[in-house]
Amino acid sequence: MKKTLFAITAAASLSFASATFAETKLTIANWLPPSHPLVSEVIVPMAQKISEVTGGEVTTSMLPAPLGPPPAQFDLAANGVADITFGVQGYNAGRFKTTNLAELPFLGNSSEAISVAYWRTYEKMLFKAGEYDKVKVLAVFTHGPGEIFLKKGDVTSVDVLKGQKLRTGGGFVNQIVAQLGAVPVEGPSSKAYELLSQGVADGILFPFESVNSFKLIPELSAAITVPGGLYNTSFFIVMNKAKWRSLTPKQQAEIDSITGEALARMAGQMWDRADAKGLDAMKGKIKISAATDEQLTAWKKALQPAIDAQIEAVSKTGIDGKAAHDLFMSELAAASK
Repeated sequence: MKKTLFAITAAASLSFASATFAETKLTIANWLPPSHPLVSEVIVPMAQKISEVTGGEVTTSMLPAPLGPPPAQFDLAANGVADITFGVQGYNAGRFKTTNLAELPFLGNSSEAISVAYWRTYEKMLFKAGEYDKVKVLAVFTHGPGEIFLKKGDVTSVDVLKGQKLRTGGGFVNQIVAQLGAVPVEGPSSKAYELLSQGVADGILFPFESVNSFKLIPELSAAITVPGGLYNTSFFIVMNKAKWRSLTPKQQAEIDSITGEALARMAGQMWDRADAKGLDAMKGKIKISAATDEQLTAWKKALQPAIDAQIEAVSKTGIDGKAAHDLFMSELAAASK
């Protein structure tokens, strides 16, 4: 009898121990080529760090095929179709307004500084808008400063963009294009080559990295660089909220330690490296010119009303748009030192 009781107790103990140390696997959705630096240098290292900091209690699995198009990524996480997703807020027109602050023109030449400032502003203020209440936010960040790339045109003319059909990814960049007299042709980055090669678009607004990563160099002949960038694009990395709540407080704290600002910084550093690589790849293949003083003066004047409207639009989320912008710019100055 005693032996039987001991066996039952031992079996129960082993079962409890097994449950206690059971591995939790998180699925990660992906819609980009595995070689894209956002995947290979941000998402994959993040996944590895999750396993490391949790001592293997939480692991991840990158899904082999896209679960949906780029605009669907946020909802894939919100609805639990995938545990972790990443994407571009601007692909969901009108849904996110706090992203306005990070997508303004002339912010700076470092994705790392902008991304860190963006995360700090989100953590201190922007989260109150409730735009991400359905998910656990692991990071918000931006790509490098967006520049102008064209198939042809007099790049020194103030009116160089007038009438040009320019591919955009949505969000505030659509307004920038329109304000400067061009025609926005909206589409995800994965469709950029198709739009250019088939003549649907005459050019594109992209960071140096993306022109190289999406193999667009043969489709373009000229580039205009803008101090601080003509725009930025906001990204998210989010997790299903129910899955997040299923983790232990210890596991949550461990994952928090390698996401948030640390993950935003890693993403920004990746884009700065990739932009430098992209710029180097197009030397001798794309004529690169700095925007003239006349162009900058005209463009800043044309865009100021739209910039003011973007800041004001943030207030429609229930937070003070001007205060949020002031905080963001203060954090950006600190992160740029």
